[in-house]
Amino acid sequence: MSQNGKYKKLLGNSVIFAIGNLGSKLISFIMLPLYTYKLTTEQYGTADLISTTVTLLLPVVTLSVFESVLRFAMDSESNKNKIFSNSLAVTFFGNIFLFVLLLISIFLDNRNLFFLLLLLMLQSVQSLLSQYAKAIGLLKEYAFNGILMTIVTSLMNILLLLIFDYGITGYLISIVITYVVSILFFSFKLDLRTIFNKNYIDYHYMKKMLVYSIPLIPNSIAIWFTNMVSRYFILFFLGASANGIFAVANKIPVLLTTLHSLFYQSWQLSAIEEYEQEGKSQFYTNVFSLYSQLLFLGITSILVIVKPIIEFTMSGDFSIAWRYVPFLLLTVAYSSFSSFLGTNYIAAKATKGALYTTSIGAVMNICLNLFLIPKLGLYGAGLSSSISFFVLWLIRVKHTKKYIHIQLNIKNLILNNLLIFIQIIILFMLSGWTLLVGEILMFIISVFVNKNLVLSIFNLVKEMILKKRVK
Repeated sequence: MSQNGKYKKLLGNSVIFAIGNLGSKLISFIMLPLYTYKLTTEQYGTADLISTTVTLLLPVVTLSVFESVLRFAMDSESNKNKIFSNSLAVTFFGNIFLFVLLLISIFLDNRNLFFLLLLLMLQSVQSLLSQYAKAIGLLKEYAFNGILMTIVTSLMNILLLLIFDYGITGYLISIVITYVVSILFFSFKLDLRTIFNKNYIDYHYMKKMLVYSIPLIPNSIAIWFTNMVSRYFILFFLGASANGIFAVANKIPVLLTTLHSLFYQSWQLSAIEEYEQEGKSQFYTNVFSLYSQLLFLGITSILVIVKPIIEFTMSGDFSIAWRYVPFLLLTVAYSSFSSFLGTNYIAAKATKGALYTTSIGAVMNICLNLFLIPKLGLYGAGLSSSISFFVLWLIRVKHTKKYIHIQLNIKNLILNNLLIFIQIIILFMLSGWTLLVGEILMFIISVFVNKNLVLSIFNLVKEMILKKRVK
């Protein structure tokens, strides 16, 4: 593939994933006023803990086999139906165990445990089906599923929270219904009867897939700890109410997470495809340079509007959540940088490297949370995560050189971080029109610092317009 072809394919896939993911990511932000109006800080904090615990346990109960699906199915000579059949068998056995626990939770009349186990079962199947669809090139179907989940989530939230006022139970039921609809959609589109064959179940091949995926279990847990462990320390040191406020603050960086997720899914495909090609290091370097500038511009843009938007839209105690957003934005940025380099391990099938580096970041985050949250409260939680992911990124810059050598634009990285810290100071020191003027000025400077990205976008749009005129 030509050099321009690589970038156009990456961009094209990013657009497809954006169509599917943008709505689902933004809906959690748009629905925040409804959540904060109908749920107490304690209820929202509890619901958030259930969701984050599902994220923690998912790779354990599935042995992360859904991660193998994407990597193995992209090998040109792979038997994709065999990959799916073995992966589904692993997922099925994990769900038998979960189903037994689900029955116990009903007997104990434990609502939170019931929803936790039910969501685990549903998400294990949905993750497998969605990863397989992506691996075999059904990107448009994958994108449509994202739109479908967004619509269902919105309707169910309005129905169960606003109209029927079911509270936290309604919130959790809406998530369950959304996953059921997604599973039914993929089951129809993939036609499970034709791609699953029990004769393909091969324990030697299954072992080969699990050798790849099992090191990703502790890696996923370590990533989860680095991302989510703050919530448990907040619950222990500060209480459920503080956890609810922190959960709302975490919803604001979803705007930045959206940029990462829509890019990362397409980048994963490109990174695997280009790993064996000549000139891969230059390709990775160019993409990372533009990608980092995009994220920094995203942070700058959000900091301009975060304070007035939260104070205007959030109810009661939730209105102070803006104070904790800045370091959470930096956490997303350096987490995204780490994920970018983490694709090197996936492409090289060297998943033990991902485990090693992520574990260091997780241990550091735990230690920092123990030290900073009692002293700084919710500020300490955001600061702990941002420092941990920054260190993890630096470690991976060095550790992944054996696979891909990425040349960093040190000057641009330093300037962007400096501008963001100045913006944070302005955010806390000023208010009213002086705040708005100061933040807009910093945004303009940031655009100049990241002019390479701006020019690239301008040239791309110009090229697309010229092509349309020719047609």
